[in-house]
Amino acid sequence: MRVAIAGGGLAGLACAKYLVDRGYQPIVLEGRDVLGGLVAAWKDEDGDWYETGLHAFFGAYPNMLQLMKELGIENHLQWKQHTLIFNQPEKPGVLSRFDVPDIPPPFHIISAILRNNDMLTWEQKARFAVGLLPAVIRGQQYVEDMDRYTLLEWLQRQGIDERVNSDIFIAASKALTFINPDEVSATITLTALNRFLRERYGSKIAFLDGSPTERLCQPMVDYIVAGGGEVHLNKPLKEIQLAEDGQVNGFLIRGLNGAGDEFISADVYVSAVSVDVMKVLLPSPWKCVPFFQQLNGLEGVPVINLHLWFDRKLTDVDHLLFSRSPLLSVYADMSNTCKAYADSDRSMLEFVLAPAKDWINQPDTEIIAATMEELKRLFPQHFGTDQPAQLRKYKVVKTPRSVYTASPGRQSYRPAQVTPINNFFLSGSYTQQKYLGSMEGAVLSGKLTAKAIAERSHSLGSNLSKSSSEKALV
Repeated sequence: MRVAIAGGGLAGLACAKYLVDRGYQPIVLEGRDVLGGLVAAWKDEDGDWYETGLHAFFGAYPNMLQLMKELGIENHLQWKQHTLIFNQPEKPGVLSRFDVPDIPPPFHIISAILRNNDMLTWEQKARFAVGLLPAVIRGQQYVEDMDRYTLLEWLQRQGIDERVNSDIFIAASKALTFINPDEVSATITLTALNRFLRERYGSKIAFLDGSPTERLCQPMVDYIVAGGGEVHLNKPLKEIQLAEDGQVNGFLIRGLNGAGDEFISADVYVSAVSVDVMKVLLPSPWKCVPFFQQLNGLEGVPVINLHLWFDRKLTDVDHLLFSRSPLLSVYADMSNTCKAYADSDRSMLEFVLAPAKDWINQPDTEIIAATMEELKRLFPQHFGTDQPAQLRKYKVVKTPRSVYTASPGRQSYRPAQVTPINNFFLSGSYTQQKYLGSMEGAVLSGKLTAKAIAERSHSLGSNLSKSSSEKALV
C-alpha cells in the first residue's frame, strides 16, 4: 500500500520509517532542497555547517533514542555531563551549575537544586522544591490541568517567588518554547520538569556529532529507501485534491523552475507539514469541519538561530548553557560540543534568540549588532580588552513560524493524527502527543501516525481507498 507523505521533517521521516516497518510503501515529498524541517542544516561557502536551531537531545526523549537505536546510529549522540549550566548576569563570565547526582529520582533533581548555592537562597530553594511536589505526586493529569495558567501564574500559585522565575524559569521557558513565562502555558514547562523529576537521566543532554542533515535525517532516508520507500526533495505540496466522495484523490505538487505540476496518487495521504502551512492548504470543503477548525487555535512561534565564528577560543565549556540574557535564550560553543564542528583554536557560538517576535523582521546586521552587545556581558574577558575577539563571519537563520505557540489553552486545539477523512492523516509535533513541540514530539507523532494508518487500514480493509494497482505516479 502506497502512502504519500507531504513534508520531510522529523515527523514525516519518522512516519515513513515506521510505515516501512509495517510493510507499507511510503513516498516522502519534501518541498525544499533539504530534509529535516525544523532540524534542517546547510553548508556555507567555506564548508561550515549552520542549522535551523540549536538541537539538544535529552535522556527524556525515549522515542527519539529508540528510533536512533533501531537505525543503528545511537553512537552519533555525544552525551555531556549530567548538569544544567546558567550564566550569572550579575557576575559576568561566571557560570552556575546544577550538577545532578546519579541517585534515584526525584531526589537527583531535588539534590541538584539544594546543592546549588550560587543563585538561590535556602528559603527559595525550599519553596522551589515544595512547589514541584504536585507535579511529582499527582502526575501528568495534574500537569495537563495546568494548561489554563501561564507558567508565571502557576509559580505564583505555588508560592515560588519572582527570584526563582527570573533566575531559572525565564531561561528555561525561552529554551523550551521560545516565549517567556508570562506567555507560556504552565503545562509545557511542567511536562518537561515532570519527566526530569521521574527519570534518572531525563535531564541529561547530548549533542549530535555532526549536522542533523547528515547524522540523523540521512540514515532515516537510507532506511526508508532500503525498505522500498521513496524520498523526494523539491516537491512542494500545492493542493490537496479531493474525490467526489470527499476523500483525498491525490496531492498536486508544484512544478519548480518552469516545470509543470505533478499529480501524485496513493492509497493513503499524510500531511507532515507545519500547522501554519496545513491551514493554508486545507481544502475548502474541510474548512467547516470542526476537527479541522481547531487548527485555527494554533500558530507557529517565530524563532531565530544565530551562528557566530570568532578568531579565537571564547570558552572551553562542552555543554549547553542558559544565557539568562534578555535577548538570547540558550547557546553552545559548537567547536567544543560537536565532533564534526571541532576547532581547538577558534569558537563557533550558536545561539537561540528568543522571544523573536520583535526581531524576526529586523535586518541581520541589527540582530548581530545587538547580539554582540550581549556577548560583551557574557564574555567580558574577551571583549573588554584592548584586543577584543573578532567576529570572522555569521549566519542568521530565521523561522517565521516554528513550533506552535504554547500559550495557555492550546492543548485543546491540538488535533489527533486520525482525521475524519478515512484516507488522510496528520503528523507533526503540534498534533496530540504527550511531549512538547520538540524533536521528541515530532518523532512520536510520526510513530503514532504510522500506527493509526495501520489500524484504520485493518478496520476498513479494502474500503480505505482504491487498490494499489490502480495508483500511479503521473
